[in-house]
Amino acid sequence: MEREKKRGNLLENLFIVILAFYPLRHISWGLDLWDTGYNYANFQYMGMEHMDPMWLFSTYLANAVGNLLMKLPRADSLIGMNFYTGLLVSALALAGYFFCVKKLKMPEWIAFLGEFVAVSLCWCPTAVLYNYLTYVLFLGCVILLYEGLTKDRPICLMLAGICLGANVLVRFSNLPQAAMILAVWAYDGADWYQERGRAGKGEESLFRRLGQHTFWCFAGYGSALLALFSYLHIRYGMANYVAGIKRLFSMTENASAYKAASMVRNTFEEYAENLYWVFRIGIILAAGLVLFAVSGRFMEKIWNITSGKAPERGAAKALWRGIRILWGAVSAAVPAWLYIRGFCSLEFLQNGPIQYGPMQRPGILFLTLTLVICAVRFFHKGSAKEERLISAMVALVVLITPLGSNNRLMPSLNNLFVAAPYTFWQSFRFCKNVTERRIGKITVNAFPAKSVLCVFLLFCVFQFAGFGVKFSFAESTGVYQLTACVEGNEILRNIKMNPQKAEWITELMECVEKQNLQGREVILYGGIPALSYYLQMPPAFNSWSDLVSYSYETMEAALLQTEDKLRKNGKERPIVLVNRLFNGWTKDYKGLEQDEKWQLISDYMDRNGYTLTWQNDKFALYE
Repeated sequence: MEREKKRGNLLENLFIVILAFYPLRHISWGLDLWDTGYNYANFQYMGMEHMDPMWLFSTYLANAVGNLLMKLPRADSLIGMNFYTGLLVSALALAGYFFCVKKLKMPEWIAFLGEFVAVSLCWCPTAVLYNYLTYVLFLGCVILLYEGLTKDRPICLMLAGICLGANVLVRFSNLPQAAMILAVWAYDGADWYQERGRAGKGEESLFRRLGQHTFWCFAGYGSALLALFSYLHIRYGMANYVAGIKRLFSMTENASAYKAASMVRNTFEEYAENLYWVFRIGIILAAGLVLFAVSGRFMEKIWNITSGKAPERGAAKALWRGIRILWGAVSAAVPAWLYIRGFCSLEFLQNGPIQYGPMQRPGILFLTLTLVICAVRFFHKGSAKEERLISAMVALVVLITPLGSNNRLMPSLNNLFVAAPYTFWQSFRFCKNVTERRIGKITVNAFPAKSVLCVFLLFCVFQFAGFGVKFSFAESTGVYQLTACVEGNEILRNIKMNPQKAEWITELMECVEKQNLQGREVILYGGIPALSYYLQMPPAFNSWSDLVSYSYETMEAALLQTEDKLRKNGKERPIVLVNRLFNGWTKDYKGLEQDEKWQLISDYMDRNGYTLTWQNDKFALYE
């Protein structure tokens, strides 16, 4: 007994170590010219001078936390910052693991498997703190709500509200997370319904309980907002904050994908598109259920065997075993059929670049399965109120997470730190406990559903693990040929990258050093915002001005303001650095007539006497 306990403790410690370090596996992989360096530049140059106020205030707490991280030891390099931001994913995985094991009483191996899958699906670079800090506070809310409701601890409900209130300052589009109050109401309703018969409690008891729990949640939510808005008012002035958020709302005029209706429609469109595969897998499952029902009925008639019971001898036993083997083979063939039909790819088995093909469609089916399980367990009459609560919260997390993003369902796949363990856990319970159900004279055997479910989950684990091991974000896709490093740049030391990219960056850095441009303000254009951080050159106004969400009118005003500063303060002109291969451009910029923002920059350079002083195959630099 003691030996088994030691073995169990050793295994759990191994799980904890893996979950702590697995999120840090790619901190030296690839040079991303988009989100990674862009966010680190915002952290380093945080403030009204170098940041667009819309992004400063709409993601304020994320920028503030990132700015603090940059003051930690060895945070003066890309690897160092990747390490510190990666620890947030480690914290998510470990918090999810302990919650699932200690509070939900999941087996350790199931909780570990779920967290391993969740980390493997984290496609978004950890530098994007407004995502990962959102997930940390969202997970904190789930844990605190569960503890507060099941243990009747109002302080936990208030802390849960504080988490969601603070999340609005992490990313303004986190406002819909207030819908987590629905889980509170659902739990109170289930609790009252289960207890009213025994205790004789009436509607007054329900409304009193709803009112108390809602009060504590919104007290925390409101106090967090009040404290944070008060700080912003003192430091920046509420007028500046309101102006930045107003621009966030007006952004949808140019970036329609950020409209609330578009975000909701796009997420449900992806679920609807994948119903094609759900329907076909459902046909296979239905065929299995019919096969077992007919076989069971046949054996009842011929051999007088109780339906659903495995025969003990003779021809009936051979037939029953043959049917199970046949269906096992059919179930095992489902992944092969999916590969043949192009459902997903096996890019992680190759040496080339890996993108989202291995995980996107399987991930959406996994989300669909999660939502179906949540609905079944919530409405099942035998479910305990605690199970209804976690089912409701998991469903809400899956449904709410994509809101505020233009990445459709990809954010949900990035935030499965409770949902993935929950899905594996409920699937395990189904396979362990459910055998058959009698409907009239027909017995529905659960074996076909169990075998298809197990094969699908094993298929998902294989796809997700392969993706997680090989994928690292770079310009929205993945990295490949990590055989080169950039020498002489402390920010990029020991970062492995593609040799061509290393050559481009090395040539650019040599130019910056030769012309003594370090520390100069820069205007970047063409999908290269990360260069502000890598070259240690603060953006003149916004390092990612080619984004659709950064309007033409805003950029025009920023350039005019830059010119005004040059005239009044006698400052050095910002460097202009352009990606010559951006968005289908040719190296001599042919085809730029349709790019209105580039014309703004070109006119600005003409007015202020800029000249081309250096270029290579990738970049062009103007002074």
